[in-house]
Amino acid sequence: MRYKNANIFVDDHFALGSFTVENGIFTEVSEDTSGAGEDLAGAYVIPGLIDIHNHGNSGADFSDGDDEGLTRMARYLAQNGVTSFAPASMTLPYDVLARAFASAARLKAAAPAGCAHLMGIQMEGPFFSEKKKGAQNGAYLRLPDFAAFMALQEGCGGLVRIVDVAPELPGAVEFTRAASHVCTVSVAHTAATYDEAAAVFDAGATHLTHLYNAMPPLHHRDPGPIGAAAERDTVRAELICDGIHVHPSAVRLAFRLFGRERMCLISDALRCCGMPDGQYTLGGQDVFLAGGVARLADGTIAGSATNLYDCMVNAVRFGIAREDAILAATRNPARALGCADVCGAIAVGLRADFVICDAALQRRKVYLAGNKCK
Repeated sequence: MRYKNANIFVDDHFALGSFTVENGIFTEVSEDTSGAGEDLAGAYVIPGLIDIHNHGNSGADFSDGDDEGLTRMARYLAQNGVTSFAPASMTLPYDVLARAFASAARLKAAAPAGCAHLMGIQMEGPFFSEKKKGAQNGAYLRLPDFAAFMALQEGCGGLVRIVDVAPELPGAVEFTRAASHVCTVSVAHTAATYDEAAAVFDAGATHLTHLYNAMPPLHHRDPGPIGAAAERDTVRAELICDGIHVHPSAVRLAFRLFGRERMCLISDALRCCGMPDGQYTLGGQDVFLAGGVARLADGTIAGSATNLYDCMVNAVRFGIAREDAILAATRNPARALGCADVCGAIAVGLRADFVICDAALQRRKVYLAGNKCK
């Protein structure tokens, strides 16, 4: 199928042209707008979004280990323009994580129609600091354990693409040195000093989980993990852009600190995403959703109730260049997961996941491997 007369997001900018999809793959992207094909009449076309940090939606949570729930999550994501994802686990016992990871492997193998493609797992916990555990369950915190991580990794067929660790924990440097040869290692839920964070980045960590949240703030005499990450060109940073977790000014600052190539927008969405106000759960703890804000019983802000597509639109609304926001929700996350050769851009040879939208990025249609999502 050929689509013509579209403003296509190619590389890092929009260009008027056409593209062709065959057998679920982009086979041609051209500036030629003549000839046969479906005329998109100047509509905008962007790659399908990739959420590398998503706990749940539609009443389901990845950590439930429930196949039907994970499928429901993937279907909701696709309907909202998020065509690939890496579900994020919580700080839970290893056997609970193993069941959840097994469900991810089954979904990837089944690849049901109309569902976002599962491209990996983000293992968020249990190697975290008690001081910055946030909404993670402190009862299940553990010291970094490479053998335990590898048992989980092997149990799901190598699907863990990001594993999180707090740098100040004993053994964090050694864990990072080993795990960085297996997948992306991310600094998260940490009270680390600059030197502690720098040691882990120098050992191979290349990612920072939900920048600003669950970590010390950037201070001119104590720059902490944010300072250590920002000055290393190899490190990408996630950002929750739901308008609640991070102030719009801090969103703009993040893009200045890390640049357009190193920012990854994420949702950090919970099972209450797409659901009405009420009481839900997260990692065995009660979560209360009211007015779009999810909190624990003690008032701690948990994850978000916003999908990644809306986060991307928020970023533009907060002053981020449209093209930079798109990169942060597509190509950059693909690179973090190591799947940029499969998805994340409109380019020949990649899977034809794309969204047709208007100039303000309002969705019109979503396509998964060239098939319109219903």
